[in-house]
This record gives sequence, structure tokens and C-alpha cells, in this order.
Amino acid sequence: MNNFQFYSPTEFVFGRDTENEAGYYVKKHGGTNVLLHYGGGSAVRSGLIGRVTQSLESAGITCTALGGVKPNPRDTLVYEGIRICREKKIDFILAVGGGSVIDSSKAIAMGVPYDGDFWDFYSGRQPQAALPVATVLTIAAAGSEGSGDSVITKESGGLKRGAGSDLIRPRFSIMNPALTCTLPPYQTACGATDIMAHVFERYFTNTTEVEITDRLCEAVILTMVKETPRVIADPANYDARANIMWAGTVAHTNLVGVGREQDWNSHGIEHELSALYDCAHGAGLAVIMPAWMEFVYRHNVMRFAQAAVRVWGCQMNFEQPEQTAQEGIVRFRRFLRSIGMPLTFDELGAKAEDIPALVEKFGIGDGRTGGFVRLSAEDIADIYRIAVEPKLI
Repeated sequence: MNNFQFYSPTEFVFGRDTENEAGYYVKKHGGTNVLLHYGGGSAVRSGLIGRVTQSLESAGITCTALGGVKPNPRDTLVYEGIRICREKKIDFILAVGGGSVIDSSKAIAMGVPYDGDFWDFYSGRQPQAALPVATVLTIAAAGSEGSGDSVITKESGGLKRGAGSDLIRPRFSIMNPALTCTLPPYQTACGATDIMAHVFERYFTNTTEVEITDRLCEAVILTMVKETPRVIADPANYDARANIMWAGTVAHTNLVGVGREQDWNSHGIEHELSALYDCAHGAGLAVIMPAWMEFVYRHNVMRFAQAAVRVWGCQMNFEQPEQTAQEGIVRFRRFLRSIGMPLTFDELGAKAEDIPALVEKFGIGDGRTGGFVRLSAEDIADIYRIAVEPKLI
């Protein structure tokens, strides 16, 4: 196990009706003048925005609303949010929604005190200050409610890039699983796939002697394998929703990833798909993550065989462990299929002829990227080609 520092200051407020306590927690964490940031009309129609607004007003907190966040959140709304925050002298941002809303809020938070273009933080620069951010979570998926990460799409050029800083870790996150019960099955499955990908990006590592985090990773994946079909069959199953919501948070606070080398190539490769085609991030990961596995598993056959046995219930073939590793990838794809996820470019709506453009936008040139296996531009193209026509399916 490698040396590590683990910092997770977010206060998690979990359970039924906890959104009605938003005003109390904003006040507790120093907010007096709030930007209430949210997505589409469903949050308004459901009464959630009204309940949160009432809670803020009851606590004596001034509130300015900014809706309109889309999946794969855009830089254009971030610029608008920065302008409003400066004009209204906002001192706290409350994100009501899923990962897209939270990521947009984090981008605004970094941009307000910064003299330059906030996109600098999505091009490698580290912020020195940020407004405090908190969340009322409505979708279990991105884990942004407990992480210091944010992903934004630049509309000009269709670039999708990430930023990270402890300054944008939420001060608190209100998590009521009941708020996720109205999600359509497809959106629920996309979220589950994202959660699983967050774990697998950490699980496939070159670091040895990491049994504790191996077991934590496996526990989260096994939870998703059990609970996702339950909520697909019964969307109102609060208990299953609760397990999934907490699994999403555990998956991305980095609790399951400390002390081990990680690999985020699958997310990077998928980002180009969702930037170009505006597909759901989880659906893109359902296509790309197994394709990445199919390309790299020979690098460490025994780690993939371990996942096959411990997660997917395969029998270990000690004479030919490669067969066990392959079977694990097949079972992963079958699980994704069972919850309604796409597995190929065609099912996602992607086109093979776009692969050169996707690789170019990925932007590593003659270099290499990744932790588990360092990939060249041609390797990335090969992974896209596997996604066009997978063999282990």
C-alpha cells in the first residue's frame, strides 16, 4: 500500500425529508446569501425547489435561483452563474440536483473569486479560493456530493474536461433517497454504471498489498449488482435506493481508492463520446469501460481473474486464469445489458468514422496516459474500435 492523505470534510445529512433542513445547514456553514442552482423543470414541478427555498427563507437566508443545468453541464451557464454571484454578492452556492448541477456549482464557486477565465481550472491550473458549495442530491451517480472533482463541457469545440481541488468539496450534502424514486429506469441504470466505473477505475491497480481497499471496492460493486435490479423492477424501493445512494458517495470520496495507484482512462475516453454525442455519461461508460477491460486485461490477468471470482462469482481456472479474466468481463457486460445499458457504439449512437476525431480531441499526441496501463493515442483508438464490435460479449 502506498502512502496517502485522506481528507473528506463533507457533512452528510442522510434520510427522509432532510431537504427541509437545508436552511439550517447553510446557516450552520456560514451562508447568508445563496445561489440556488438546479437543472430542469422537474425539480420545480415536484415541489423540491419550493421546499428548499422555504427552508432557506425560514432561516433568514437570501436566495437567488439559477436553473437550466443540462446533462454534461456547459461552460455558458457557468459564466452566467459567475456573473450573478458577483452582481448579487453571493457567499454560498447550494446545488439541488445530480452530478451535473453539482459540477456546475463547483465551477461557479471557483470562478467567482478568480480574475481570469474559470476554464483555466479545467486546463490544469489550481484554484486558490472558492465560494463554499453544498448539495441537495437528487441522483445517485457521479459522487460529486462528496468529492473535490468537477467536469464541465466547453460548448465551443465540444471539449469535456475535469478539475479537482479540496476547495470545492461540498461543506454538506443532504441525501434523501426518496428524491431518487421518480427517476426513469434508464437514468437509474446510467447512474449505477457511473458508480461502478468509479470503483473499477480504482480497483484495477498496479499497487500490491491493498487487501482492505480491494474488499471495500468489491463490497460497493456487489451492492450495486444486488440493488440496481431491485430498483429497476421497483422504482419506489426506498431501501434499495438508500443503499445505492450511499454506495455512490462511498465510491467517489476516494475512501475505496486511498493508498493505491488509480487509472481514469475509461472516464477520459468516455468524456469525448458524451461531449460529441451528448449521450448520458453512464451509458457511454457502459460501452467504454468493458472495452478498456478487454484491451488491458492481459497486463495483469490475475487482478482481472480476482474480480471475476470475487465480484462475478466465476470459478477460478488456475491452469488458464486468462479464461477466468475473460469470463468476468463477459459477466460485467451481461449485467450492464440486464439493466438496459448499451454495449456498443451503434447502440449508443456513436459512429466508427468519428474515432480519429475522438482520439484527436482526447489530446495526448505522441504521449501516454493512465495509471494501470499507460495508453498511446493508437491504444485509445483500439479501445474505441473494440467498442464498435466487442469480442468478449
